[in-house]
Amino acid sequence: MQATRTIYWPSVTLIGPNSTTEIGMHIKDLGLQKALVVTDKVLTQNGIVEKVTQVLDNNSIKYAVFNDIKPNPTMKNVHDGLDAYQNNKCDFIISIGGGSPQDAAKAIGILATNGGKIKDYEGIAKSKHKSAPIVAINTTAGTASEVTINYVITNEDTHVKMLMVDKNSLATIAVSDPLLMLEKPASLTAATGMDALTHAIEAYVSTGAYELTDVLALEAIKLIGESLEAAVKDGQNVEARSKMAYASYIAGMSFNNAGLGYVHSMAHQLGGQYDLPHGVCNAILLPYIEKFNAVATGDKLRKVAELLGEKTDGLSTQQANDKAIEAIKKLSQNIGIPQGLKGLGVKPEDFKTMAENALKDACTGSNPREVTLEDTIALYQEAYDGQ
Repeated sequence: MQATRTIYWPSVTLIGPNSTTEIGMHIKDLGLQKALVVTDKVLTQNGIVEKVTQVLDNNSIKYAVFNDIKPNPTMKNVHDGLDAYQNNKCDFIISIGGGSPQDAAKAIGILATNGGKIKDYEGIAKSKHKSAPIVAINTTAGTASEVTINYVITNEDTHVKMLMVDKNSLATIAVSDPLLMLEKPASLTAATGMDALTHAIEAYVSTGAYELTDVLALEAIKLIGESLEAAVKDGQNVEARSKMAYASYIAGMSFNNAGLGYVHSMAHQLGGQYDLPHGVCNAILLPYIEKFNAVATGDKLRKVAELLGEKTDGLSTQQANDKAIEAIKKLSQNIGIPQGLKGLGVKPEDFKTMAENALKDACTGSNPREVTLEDTIALYQEAYDGQ
């Protein structure tokens, strides 16, 4: 008998060029009155936030702006945002940005309806009440936080990234407008694009994968293989940006329902310990962990290799797996991702502590192969050397 599946994604999604301009009528349909706009200073300074607030002004929707979110948002970020939400008497949130503003907005929304401290919600399904309504406007093709039930907040006291998996944090409206992504620098496009690829591959080989998540993951891998290099090379390429926006979104829907794996478990520790960009950490770790996982993933990596442009006819499973790993490394190298952790300030003496924390991460349970402390330290070492 087929297993029962519970599928999560936002009830409304607006995706495609100029989709941001359509948010007004959806907000009004929900009867919402005043938004806290949660974003960062870079997006405020480069005019992206103004493009959204102009839509709000045109629709006579009230708002206050909270733009203090930092990369890898902290507990203080979240509690300061909650103060802004309450002091301005807001009744919903509009998040503008990549994973950091999106994650912070989810955390603020959960606290607005549940109370307490954000560290109380680390883990799986810790809240009792649905978040304050969130209109999640994505500005990067990578994190897919606008579509998922996951969010990550850094505990600045312990230097650990706290992962929350909570259906109550799901955005009410998700928006993915590639025209908001055109000005993103090549390095950010590369990092977020590899984040999306990691989402798709980890979901595809996850222990929670099934027919629907496989379809979404494979289409995402195909689109990323076709468009990521073009988007990095020319940030104004609307077709490539649109493909990447769609790939990021469906990769998010895939892992939202299948789970992730040990790439994310280990990357979370690098982000928490060193405040490194999440997409870069994922990109560096991905080939080493999927090589480790390959003994438990059957012939799945053959399809990954093919979608990334490799020919696998007549190859054994092992040879096809090797092709997939090579293709991941080649794509990463072609778009300028560092080839190892050594040059990023990572210290081998921290491997053991990070490995211990990675084993406790919520993403570990859906990794296709069981991992030990010794395995994890060895994987950090391989990624450090970049061989």
